[in-house]
Parts: sequence; C-alpha cells; structure tokens
Amino acid sequence: MAWHLIKRLGMAMRIPRLHLFELEDQSWFPVIVRDFATDYLHFIETAGRMHQPVVPLLAEALRKTGATKIVDLCSGGAGPVVLLRDALIAEGLHVQFTLTDRFPNLPAFQRAEKKADGGITFAAESVDARCVPKHLRGFRTMFNSFHHFAPADAKRVLANAVEAGEPIGIFEFPDRSVPVILSMIFVPLFVALGTPFIRPFRWARIFWTYVVPLVPLTCGWDGIVSQLRAYTVDELNALVRETGSGSYEWRVGRVALSPTPSHLTYLIGCPR
Repeated sequence: MAWHLIKRLGMAMRIPRLHLFELEDQSWFPVIVRDFATDYLHFIETAGRMHQPVVPLLAEALRKTGATKIVDLCSGGAGPVVLLRDALIAEGLHVQFTLTDRFPNLPAFQRAEKKADGGITFAAESVDARCVPKHLRGFRTMFNSFHHFAPADAKRVLANAVEAGEPIGIFEFPDRSVPVILSMIFVPLFVALGTPFIRPFRWARIFWTYVVPLVPLTCGWDGIVSQLRAYTVDELNALVRETGSGSYEWRVGRVALSPTPSHLTYLIGCPR
C-alpha cells in the first residue's frame, strides 16, 4: 500500500530538470576514483541485468538499419555491453562493439575486450560524443549517459550523428521522479555492500571505499544528480524537433520496469 502511494506521489510531483554538476564529469577529478565509480556502475548494470529491456529495442533498430558495427559513446566502465552483445547474438545479430569515452576507463575496456574474444574493441583516446571522429563508423549507442549533456550539448550529440549519417540509440535508466531520487540516498550503502564482489579485487578499491570513502560518496552524489538531470519523453521530443533532423525517423518512449518505480527512457533515430 505504501509503495503504491509513493509511486502515485512520484507521478504527481514531477521535478524540473536541474543540470547540476557530476563529479565524474570533471577533468580534475581523480582518475582512480572515477574508474572505481564506473566499475561499480558496471557491476550494478551487470548484476541487475539492466541490458534486458534494451535488447528488443536495439535489435529492432539494428535489423532496420542493417548495421553490424556499434560505436558505444560515454562507455564508462563498459556498462552493459558484454551482456548486451551476448543477448544480441542470441537474437541472431552478430555485431562488433567499439567502446569510447571522454575519460576512458582503459582497464575496464581491456577486460570487456578480453571477455568478448574480439567482438568488442575500444578507442584508447578521448572521444567526445558531440564530435565523434569520422573513422568511428557504426550505429551509435549511449547507455545511461545522455543526461550528462545540457540541452545545447544534447542537441549537438544528435546533430553530429545526423551529420555523419549514423543511426543512434539512447537508453536511460535515470528517472526524474520523487521515488527514484529518494532511493539514491541508499547508494553509498549499496556501494559499500557491493565492493567486495567487484572484480578484479584491488586493495586500492578497498581503501577508497572504506578508509577514505570517496567512491561511495561520489556514486551517491552523482546518482542523485543523474536523476535530476534525466530527460523526460516530452523533453527528448523537443530536442529532436529543435535539432531539425527531418531526414531521420525518431522513436521516443518509456518502458516500465516493474515492480520498481523506474522506467527505461529511450530515443532511437535512424536515417529514413
């Protein structure tokens, strides 16, 4: 009963989008803490099998475009890519992923490459999703990273894909609702509980989690800010209109993630 009341409260109290700063976005932020934070996100996305609601949406778009290469932007700690690739193979879609990021977590990228036996590669250099190098060709994906971009930059991400003639799929779990934002309060605790199970084991990870708890505090702050930065379906539609990309067919929507109050929000654009 209380859970349903919280969900109804969240539906009634929509919060305006606030583009606050995330620590992981800052160039001055310590690389080791950023990498451990993105490792945790990868751990959660993998343990929670968060790739599953993405599979049918991405599979349909890949079949429609005939794309066999995927350039994953803002990959962080490799996100759900390893499991997602396996799921796409089970769907009969054999695709090659290239991981990229403005601040590449190279150890995580190397682990993903090793697991995929050549099906996943990565760009070691910094890659800006607003201006992707021309040699990186393929269907562009973004998992839980589009909210990092303010509206002007978000439009540049979309416009850059259109200018390159590449399809793009954006998939976001951050949800600007009261129940989801409140749940982020517990993220530091979840980081502390989950850290012993994150591989590879590193004493430095233990130090920055339990002795000097910068990793849980970073994940907690960035988790709350991510929800406040999340775009709604209406806002994504507005970005598409303002991009002026009439040569593309756009699909925007949400998928409920029962029994939680969260949703997967997606935006998929393909050349007509």
